[in-house]
Amino acid sequence: MKKILTLSMLFMVTALFAQEDTPSFTVSGSIDAYYRANIDGPNDLDNWTAPGSSFANLPGFSLGMANVILGYEGEKVGFVADLVFGPRGTDAVFASPMYSATGNIINQLYAYWNVSESVTLTMGNFNTFLGYEVISPTANFNYSTSYLFSYGPFSHTGLKADIALSDDFSLMLAVMNDTDLTEFNPTGDYAFGAQLGYAGQYLNLLVDPSFTEIDFTGGFDLTESLYLGINAAHLILEDDAGGFTGVALYPQLATSDSFTIGLRGEYFVEDGAFGAIGTGVADSDVLAVTLTGSFAIDNLTIKPELRLDSASDDAFLDNDLVPSKSLSSFVLAAIYSF
Repeated sequence: MKKILTLSMLFMVTALFAQEDTPSFTVSGSIDAYYRANIDGPNDLDNWTAPGSSFANLPGFSLGMANVILGYEGEKVGFVADLVFGPRGTDAVFASPMYSATGNIINQLYAYWNVSESVTLTMGNFNTFLGYEVISPTANFNYSTSYLFSYGPFSHTGLKADIALSDDFSLMLAVMNDTDLTEFNPTGDYAFGAQLGYAGQYLNLLVDPSFTEIDFTGGFDLTESLYLGINAAHLILEDDAGGFTGVALYPQLATSDSFTIGLRGEYFVEDGAFGAIGTGVADSDVLAVTLTGSFAIDNLTIKPELRLDSASDDAFLDNDLVPSKSLSSFVLAAIYSF
């Protein structure tokens, strides 16, 4: 009997170690939907007015996207196929399809090779390394997005190398197609990217044929319950044809295990007639303040949100359909992740 127990225990231990080396296939993702209403502006589509940033701008009860991520992770190699369906996904992959009939559902599609413990090579289509916010609503605290996120790049297709220089320092180098041209390279030009990371703080550089952008993204745990995120960026179009500069702060306070309240304060300035804010006037700026609550119930997150956008020039419509410099709005979002 003792021999049987000993053999059984040895079998179980061997099985556990074997499972650790077994490649794994995963399925994850999310769905999101929301309600949006202007407080001091029209809410019908004919007179639609909304912040100039991406996503969460449709009137009434609206759909975000269904996101399905297929992954395969081996000891040395793996892949990710990240698929999106719905309005948010369509907006995220705005430059596709370029060739295929289904390019507009591919958010990311890449394979990777862990060359060593400190070097990973990735080839394919991957979301941008710049900025604090991302496409998936599960990884953002605020449901609506910032101007910095909306007018920085969304995605790249190319080859990148992630290098762990030490426990705290990291380096990423990349060669890619023109930004957001994700299915193939129609121009024959290439963009170059670099990221230097230190203890959760990242300095990013993107040199594209049509622009150059430098970006800082980071954050600090001020206390056990108080966090401060930071994003700052400066973009210059080719031949000094304009661009933008912006900074956003993200203080977040966890009041319990299930509820966190956070503020995004952003100041965004156009250089020339860049067109992001929507004023039609050169050198416009906007101050956007967004207050978001995040209530978690198992895998479901409910996010009520108040947002105020105040521009230097008329960018919105008020309730009387008169051009206005400011707009306040309310959003209630539901996000389920799996």
